[in-house]
Amino acid sequence: MNLALFDLDHTLLPLDSDHEWGEFLVRKGAVDPLVFAARNDAFYAQYEAGTLDPVEYLEFALGTLAQFSKEQLDTWQIDYMREVIEPKILPAARDLVKQHQDAGDLVAIVTATNRFVTAPIARALDVKHLIAAEPEFAPDGRPTGKLVGVPSSGAGKITHTNAWLATRGQTLQDFERSYFYSDSQNDIPLMSIVTHPIATNPNALLAAHAQAHGWPIIRLFQDHP
Repeated sequence: MNLALFDLDHTLLPLDSDHEWGEFLVRKGAVDPLVFAARNDAFYAQYEAGTLDPVEYLEFALGTLAQFSKEQLDTWQIDYMREVIEPKILPAARDLVKQHQDAGDLVAIVTATNRFVTAPIARALDVKHLIAAEPEFAPDGRPTGKLVGVPSSGAGKITHTNAWLATRGQTLQDFERSYFYSDSQNDIPLMSIVTHPIATNPNALLAAHAQAHGWPIIRLFQDHP
């Protein structure tokens, strides 16, 4: 069995699910359209530039979730999937995931975005294993606005992946081949320790790094300029 890890945003999806969730809340009138959108856009620009403070951003994103009841969030989650995500799950992404599944590989999505936003997306992609930022939940199922553990971004993806494998009694070295598909230079730490890093719809910084290190480059869709 080999291991196939996938980043989510701009890798399997031609969008950023976290940023789009914020835009969705703005359209629903759930948050102040000017103040929230400005902060959401600023954080996204920092992510693109590789300067994002993941804890600061997650406190913003999870704090937003904590403002609403579980029932309201569940309703919006369904609407968000139907209106925003499902139309953007493209055949090329599904086919790549299925290729690894059909080969008998252990497949997981490893994303910096929180589990509330990404769990339904992983299910829609038919991926059982999801490694994501973990929101703390109150006994009634509502997010508290706090993060559990460390962010699942940058080197944190290595921490979370190793911890997940450990729950299975495995390590990265147990796999003859380990793949990680990603679009961003933010994921170079994890890409550097798998046997087969694959730059997928890469942004300019990752494309340059991939070319310099002889990593394959593929495009499931035209996403980054």
